[in-house]
Amino acid sequence: MSDGSVETSYRIEDLAHHSGATVRTIRAYQDRGLLPRPERRGRANVYADAHLARLRQIADLLDRGYTLASIKELLEAWDAGRGLGGVLGLVAEVDGPWTDEEPVRISRAELDERFGGSPDDAAVADAVELGVLEPVPGDEDSFLVPSPQELAVAAELHAAGVPLSAISGHLRELRGRVEHIASRFLEFTTEHVFARYLGEHPPTDAEAAEAASLVRRLRPLAQQTVDAELARAMRLFANRHLRRHLGGGHPVEATDETRLVEIPADTMRAVERLVGAEQVAAFVTAAAEREVNSRTLDQLASNYVNRNKVDETT
Repeated sequence: MSDGSVETSYRIEDLAHHSGATVRTIRAYQDRGLLPRPERRGRANVYADAHLARLRQIADLLDRGYTLASIKELLEAWDAGRGLGGVLGLVAEVDGPWTDEEPVRISRAELDERFGGSPDDAAVADAVELGVLEPVPGDEDSFLVPSPQELAVAAELHAAGVPLSAISGHLRELRGRVEHIASRFLEFTTEHVFARYLGEHPPTDAEAAEAASLVRRLRPLAQQTVDAELARAMRLFANRHLRRHLGGGHPVEATDETRLVEIPADTMRAVERLVGAEQVAAFVTAAAEREVNSRTLDQLASNYVNRNKVDETT
């Protein structure tokens, strides 16, 4: 490599070896304007350290999810002197950890012990598929646990009697709903906060630094909001759930917006089989509203008929 005074020269095969890109990829980058053309020396094309640095920049941006078209725009801004450091700092901020949890390593023996002592290969395979466990390369008897809290919750649920297959199924369902919440939060903040940084051209270093600062400030807000709303919803539904299963024997406070109504257990079970336990309240509400509307229409029709009969007799 360069010693600071003499720049290293590379043939295209050497450049491919040092950068990790293939010769074909390097030529494709040149054709798309992502990589400067090499210097021609006699019959040979010669590349320099700047080409190697550019290839590593492209690889880093690709790893972060950028398309080649957006990478080209960023690099053109960099070449024009508008700066790329601020953008990469913003990208690093977004790519950084969104939790204070530190991953831990756990052996297969420790894992089996935490979940009752009996090996369960199917459950481990499920956990790996869900990303709750990550295999450690070169060590078949160990796993990396990205979220020790999530694994601890699973262990507590299993100790309380919940089958591992049910825990995996619940996590899949929960993950889909949480990902929807995260997507909506990002759409909301993008529309109202970050839109001014996402114009037709990459932000300047100062704008990118300001956006990165906002990311740091807003990072905890999504979790704080979800925590508060989950606590509210758990109190509401746990209260209803307990009352239903206790048969109404314990008084439960009703709010101005809701009224508690006794429904026979057989009816509740029938509705749950029909629409699922999570949709019972919505189904009962819709059914009640439909019945009220139907009776209202019947009453209006009856009044109309009675008026006509009165008119005919007079």
